[in-house]
Amino acid sequence: MTTTVHLVRHAAHDRLDRILCGRMADVTLSAQGRTQATALAARFAKEPVAAIYASPLDRARETAEPIAERLGRAVQVREAFSEIDLGAWAGRAFDDLRDDPHWTRWNTARGVTRPPGGETMLEAQVRIVAGLERLCAEHPAESVVVVSHADMIKAALAYHLGLPLDAILRFEIGPASVSTLLVGAWGAKVVSLNEKVAA
Repeated sequence: MTTTVHLVRHAAHDRLDRILCGRMADVTLSAQGRTQATALAARFAKEPVAAIYASPLDRARETAEPIAERLGRAVQVREAFSEIDLGAWAGRAFDDLRDDPHWTRWNTARGVTRPPGGETMLEAQVRIVAGLERLCAEHPAESVVVVSHADMIKAALAYHLGLPLDAILRFEIGPASVSTLLVGAWGAKVVSLNEKVAA
């Protein structure tokens, strides 16, 4: 039996592309993000979605809620889909990190670098892949939506594509995008990547 997993990156927020938010509290959707979340709900309106899961962070839950409401489902929050723990980098401006050699290593050697006080990309990958495996066991032959974060979705896709973690910067997972996996006892395959459904 095959489970269809729609990996959705949360919609836009006002700190996007300026601040490395990580697991900061109170990062909520912008007006653009709320529009994107509504468009995502319309995109899934005709899909036979059995369940909607989300990271516990505000921006992910706020993206999942219109989808769940449109489908008459509840949002189920799971820690497995939370953002990577970026430790001391959380809340820092990208401009402030640019000259940090540790930041440079993080962006050139994801497979072996740990953010200060945070988790490695491999630890994050293990977390999301294990979470997805649990979902597939719970939803055989069904379709689910998982709202998470860019690097987490990239880590899951890299695992299923057989790519090293250092390769995740070679593809984009934009805000409010959908990437779809088919997962079964036979293995897994990526059937869509970074599908844009909202401006």
